Formats: sequence, C-alpha cells, structure tokens
Amino acid sequence: MKGIISLLVFFVTISTFGLVKAQKSDVLITIDKTEITRQEFERIYRKNNQNLLEQSDIKSPKDYLDMYIDFKLKVVEAMNLKMDTIKSFRDELAGYRKELAAPYLTDMQYDEKLIKELYQRMKTEVNASHILLRLPENASPGQEETVLAKINTIREEILNGRDFNDAAAEYSEDPSAKNNGGNLGYFTAFQMVTPFENAAFATPEGDISKPIRSSFGYHVVKVHHVRENQGEIQVAHIMKMFPQGEPHFNKSQLKTEIDSIYKEILNGADFAEMAKKHSDDKRSAAQGGEMPWFSAGRMIPEFSVPAFALKNIGDISKPVETAFGFHIIKKTGTKPVPPLEEVRADIEARIKRDPDRSNSTRKVFIEKLKNEYGFERVNENIEKVNSLNVNENGHENLNLFSFGGNNYSLNNFNQFLQNKNISDGKYSNHFDEWVDTEIIAYEDTHLEEKYPEFRYLMQEYHDGLLLFNIMEEKIWKFAAEDTLGLQNFYQKNKGIFKWEERFKGLIITCKNSEIREEADNYFEAEMPAQEIEDLLNAEEQAIKMESGAWEKGTNSTVDYYVWDGSKPSGFNPELTFIRGDLIPPEPKTLDEARGLYISEYQNFLEKTWLKELRKKYKVKVNKKLLKSIPHV
Repeated sequence: MKGIISLLVFFVTISTFGLVKAQKSDVLITIDKTEITRQEFERIYRKNNQNLLEQSDIKSPKDYLDMYIDFKLKVVEAMNLKMDTIKSFRDELAGYRKELAAPYLTDMQYDEKLIKELYQRMKTEVNASHILLRLPENASPGQEETVLAKINTIREEILNGRDFNDAAAEYSEDPSAKNNGGNLGYFTAFQMVTPFENAAFATPEGDISKPIRSSFGYHVVKVHHVRENQGEIQVAHIMKMFPQGEPHFNKSQLKTEIDSIYKEILNGADFAEMAKKHSDDKRSAAQGGEMPWFSAGRMIPEFSVPAFALKNIGDISKPVETAFGFHIIKKTGTKPVPPLEEVRADIEARIKRDPDRSNSTRKVFIEKLKNEYGFERVNENIEKVNSLNVNENGHENLNLFSFGGNNYSLNNFNQFLQNKNISDGKYSNHFDEWVDTEIIAYEDTHLEEKYPEFRYLMQEYHDGLLLFNIMEEKIWKFAAEDTLGLQNFYQKNKGIFKWEERFKGLIITCKNSEIREEADNYFEAEMPAQEIEDLLNAEEQAIKMESGAWEKGTNSTVDYYVWDGSKPSGFNPELTFIRGDLIPPEPKTLDEARGLYISEYQNFLEKTWLKELRKKYKVKVNKKLLKSIPHV
C-alpha cells in the first residue's frame, strides 16, 4: 500500500497546513471552505508536468485544472468524513513525518572528497547477495545482541563452507531470498541504503562482509563481481503478462504465444508493430514497446541482465521470464555515466537528504540551534541540580535554561528522566543529553514554519494518504466486492472487451503415421475426441490432444493451418493436425475478462462519485488568475 502513496502524490496539492493565511487576491480555487492559492497550484502543476517522457502528456494549466479539482474534491470529502482523525491515519502520517524530518535535524555538511568518492561509486557496479535478519531501529540492547549473535553464527557457517545461497534461502528475512538466494543483481551508488552500500563497496570480490546494521536490521554481504558501470540503456519490449493474483495458473499458453511472436520477428516482422498489436504492457505498446531509460540496478535482474547482455543497437533477446510475465527485449539506445560536473548538483542534493552520508557532528548542529534560538543557561541553578542524585526527593523546581521564549525547569528534567526510565545516578550524568533532546524537539516542531519545501512535502503525504484511503473505501475495495453491481455493469457493457476471430477445436499430435491414420478414421466416423484419445492411448502414449480457442498469432500451429502462417520450427504436418472451426469475433465473458471489467467498473464508479462531489461542493475558479499561469 505504501508504494501507491508515491503515485498518488502526483496529484497532490501543497497547501500550508493553515500556517499562512492566503491573500484573497491570490486565491485561485475555492472548494467548499478550502482555499488554494495560485502559488500552490502553480507549484504542483509545474512539478507534475515537467520531465514527462512524452511531450503529448504535458498539460496546459487550464487542462490540468480539472484533474486537480477532481483530486481536491476527494481530499475535501475525506476531511469532511473525518478520515484524517483516525488513529491509523495519524500514526502512518507521523511515521512519514519522522522519515522526512530526519535530514532537517542534523547538520548537512559535505566536502569535495566525499563528492568524488560517491562519483567513483557511480562509475562502478557491484553484484552482491545478502542475508538479512530484521530488527527495528528502536530495538532494545537485548534484541540487538541476540540478532547480532545469530547473524555472526550464520556468517561462521558460510566461512566454514556453507553455500551462501543456501544459507540465504534458509535464514534471510528478505522475502525474495527464497527465490534468488539473496542475490540483488548489479547496483551502483544511491541505490541501496547507505550502510549497506558502504559495506558492499568496501568488500573485495569473493569476500563476505562483517555484519552491517541498517534501518532494516543486520546484513551480511557477499560480493560476487565488481565492474565498470554500463550506464543506462533504452529498450523496447513485448510482454505477455501473467494474471495477477493467480499464483498457480498454467503458463504454457502464454509461452506458446511469446514464442510465436519471437519467431515472427525473426522471420522479419516489425518489432514496433508486433509490440503495438500483441504486448500486454499497453503504455509501452503504444510507443512500439519503448521503455524509459534505466540502469542495471533500476530493473529486476531477470529483466536487466538479458537487456544489458544485448551488445548492439537493434539486437533482440530470446523470450525471457520474470515474475510479471514473458518478455522479448530489443536494445534501442545506450549512454554512459555523465561527467562529474553534470551530476555534481545531484550528488550534493543526495548528500543533504541522507544524514548517514554527512560528515557533520550532532554537537555542531545543536550549537547552531542554540545560537539561533537564544539559548541561555542559569548556571547557578544548574550547579545546584548537578550536585544532586536523581532519586533524592523534595528538590525545588529551579529554572535551568531557556531558549525560543521557553523556560525549562527541574520538573521538565525529571519528566525526561522518567520517560527514559532513569531513576538513579547524578543529574549531571544526563543534563547534556536532556538539553540536546529539548533543542532537537523544538526544532522539529518548527520545521513546517522554517522550511516551505518540508511543509509542502508533508502536505503531499497528508493528502496522498487521504486520497488512498478514500479511494480504497469508495472505489477499489467496493468494486472488487460488489459482485451484483459488477454483473449488472457487465450486462450493460459486455461488448467492451472482445475476442478476435478464433479457431476453436483441437491440436492433435500423433506418435507415427499409423496412429495418424487411425485417428483420422475415428474422426471421420464422428467418434468423440475423448474416446479417440482413450482408445489410442490404451497401451502407450500414442496421441496428444490440446483443446482451446486461439486468436491469430497466439499459436504457431494454428496459424500455419488456419491463417497461412509460416511453418513452425521442428513441426511435422504429417503427425500434427487440427480439428475444429473458425468462430467469429465475440464478447469475452465476465470470467474471461474479470480484471479488465473490474477496472472499468472502478472507472465508472469514480466518474459517478465525482459528479456527486461536484454537486455537493461549490467550486470557484478565478479564471483571470488562471490565465496568468505560464505553460511549462
């Protein structure tokens, strides 16, 4: 679910949590009592219409407006339904805020040496496997010790001869390890969490790292190969997609289809036209199968490895299988890692966003904040308190320091110690930690006020979560469970998805010409197919029958007989033949196209719901102000 939030943010507004009152002259849109300024709309408009892959996807401010209003109507409705007050929502948003706030709560400094080191990593790719034992970031010392001891034991097993892949399949808590033995494929800088990346680049080929602690837990890493970064490539692909949510489906028909497509391409068929006609990846199919540029680490290894193995522009892979389906890949472009000066700004920005990469100290950062907020110590009172034991009773509630217009007293100190379960020792042992904690906490509460980009990002996550929750309740979950509504929708729209002309019948393969002759005689006598198969296979496997309905291009044997297709490789027409009839185009049944009809039903429900929301909430647009927003 969390992965979807990043997609939903595409349509998110960036209002200011009410911290800044909009000037009436700047209000572009009013929905119910929610006001959206020109600046807010323009920022999200530019964000979502820049750097699009296709020029045709870029919208004018006027064209984008309706999409934006539809989004805001859903968010306003969610707010009015109090979905933002639900504990699960507030907890999830707080979790996101903690992650987003982290870079702002440390001193982000970097130097030329670090930039050059990271650039060298960008020019390198590491192929590595790992074993992960999960552990939360706030684990207790006892939990840390237990997990660390376990992963050290696993590492010793491997050093003593245990196969790393076998150990990963048995022990690793990364779910993918059961299938890939922990192998992560090739990756470069900024594609893994920093502690993991540091270990991978520091471990020689063939060696196994010592345990590394990341935000996920403890890892051990085995480096298989280090090579020069191959840069990015662009490919086109033709995909036959596996049905989602059906783990035990039969792949054989899709394999036959992709093999047939591959043979047609080898025989001279145009790749782009075949992609447009046959690929199940409809977005890329419309572009002749062309995909965005990617590096090796940005794609799953099952796809990226054969893609990068293609040497020349125009080379085509044999069909390959991934968890998503079968693919035929054609190489269409390649470009190397850019020079340092072209990526310097990006490297610097990444360092700023990642506290693990910064070479600053917490102390320097806190001293900056003290100066900024006018930190003042009450030295006389601090000396009195620091001479006392924590468990002594009856202390006077002395003021100890102040900053940001607030006083902090001994009672505040005691509350801090109570929260940390500290009940003995000297106050002086914990004073500096308490001061640092209060300074950081104060800064944390002022991030939205100090940093507009942080405020905007928090609002994006706030609205993105609300959008996901209300869409799941009103549309996605409802459509999947409303069997009667789906059936009624199908009855009214059953012609949307159709089968093309198909051959319906049998593909029959005989062991030898004698069996073929017997089979022909039985068919001429109109004996049922099952009886023929049972009779001829009574003593041995002499005949094989495959029943089905095939469109043109989905089975090479059927194509050969019905649509004058090319003769399949290794095919013997004396032993393999077909029996059946051509059937004209016809609508797919609900069961045959359930996923497609659910999607269409969701679209129908959403459109109906949006009409209701536009009637429910009054929407005002300052059209004169809208015209002043430039097209990207």
